[in-house]
Amino acid sequence: MDADVSDSPGTPSEPDRPDDSDRPDHDHSAEDGPADGAQDASGTDPEQDATSGPAPKDDAAQGDDAAQGDGTWGERPPRDPQGGRRHWLRWTALAASFLVLVAAGAGWWLYRKLDGNITTDTSAAEELKAYEKERPRPIARDAQNILLIGSDTRSGDNSAYGRDDGGSQRSDTTILLHLAADRRSATAMSLPRDLMSEIPSCHTPGGKATKKQFAQFNWAFELGGTACTIRTVEKMTGIRVDHHMVVDFNGFKDMVDAVDGVDVCLKEPVDDADAHLKLPAGRQKLDGEEALGYVRARKSIGNGSDTERMDRQQKFLGALVNKVQSNGVLLNPTRLYPVLDAATKSLTTDPGLDSLRDLYDLVRGMRNVPTEKVQFLTVPRKAYHADANRDELVQPDANRLFEQLREDEAVTVVPAEEIKSGDSQTDHSSGTDTSGDTGASPTPAPTYSGSNAADDLCGS
Repeated sequence: MDADVSDSPGTPSEPDRPDDSDRPDHDHSAEDGPADGAQDASGTDPEQDATSGPAPKDDAAQGDDAAQGDGTWGERPPRDPQGGRRHWLRWTALAASFLVLVAAGAGWWLYRKLDGNITTDTSAAEELKAYEKERPRPIARDAQNILLIGSDTRSGDNSAYGRDDGGSQRSDTTILLHLAADRRSATAMSLPRDLMSEIPSCHTPGGKATKKQFAQFNWAFELGGTACTIRTVEKMTGIRVDHHMVVDFNGFKDMVDAVDGVDVCLKEPVDDADAHLKLPAGRQKLDGEEALGYVRARKSIGNGSDTERMDRQQKFLGALVNKVQSNGVLLNPTRLYPVLDAATKSLTTDPGLDSLRDLYDLVRGMRNVPTEKVQFLTVPRKAYHADANRDELVQPDANRLFEQLREDEAVTVVPAEEIKSGDSQTDHSSGTDTSGDTGASPTPAPTYSGSNAADDLCGS
């Protein structure tokens, strides 16, 4: 059998064998050629030299020859038992890499699609920049104040909800959302559309300057758009608005449908042609179209006041937030995508919130806010003294609320029934202690009537 040959130094020598030269019958003649296993000076087996012997056989041939011999595999190296496994692992790694690339490509496509859905309001940013010197300065570091505006335009896809008067923009709902700096609470303060307010001189979309006037609040949006509404809110509250979002009707419907509807309870059946709403009494799940009619209905539910409609809107939004959080939508990509798609399609934002990453960072900051700490209330107001169909602020209550939000102080919100029954020690309408204590202790912070996202719309 041929001897093993190694190119590496330090190979252990073969075991001692009897020296053939000592045998008496050994022939020293060189003509006999080298003995089996001998090597020439180059270290090469002469029998394997291409010029003096047959070409080396391939592995298969060597295997066949060995099998025909003594039943052993001869000098063929033993099979690597791990070779098949390594081969399989290589293909698995290749397939996994391919899937990762496909997933990354799909993820990038989805990201770009959602990102492209968002409309950027650059005109408002330019208008606000021109009035920067008169705007309030931010006070609470890391707190965020976002103005949410529900667009009531009747143009385009929204024409089914009322007469299109040329596509003029209206703000049906306006909410100032305050996110605490520690992101452990969120307070949404509604501003009535009929609240009498000081509206500054603004610019129309055509560039014409409007006159400063004292008028109902929603005129600001119709006259000068988002920038004029923001300036009106800042002038009223002294709170710096960091960002804004405008949401249209269809976007609201799609978001409700994306979470598979929201449950509500009705004490009486509703039939409102103007709101496109016809519902029986009792507990039921509203789809997007029905939910829109429910939050817009004014004359067919309750006493028909705008105050009651705002309360209903706040409670429904709270139920929507609760549904998103309790069903794990934020942590489930397959359920989150339809919500994001619906939301981004309906959004017009300032440049600071016009990307999916910006919105994700905002939502991620709110992810850990307990639902009972997502609070809704309406600014303290009463019937306007000159017109009972309009509202005016209740002072000093309103200014105290504005100060709390401005300074990022905790705001206490409880159901209106609790305050009316005397369960709360603080009267939200006056901000004074009603517990009967006449001592010199500091006046406690006022309590405001409202709701939170943990409330059940059916009271159970």
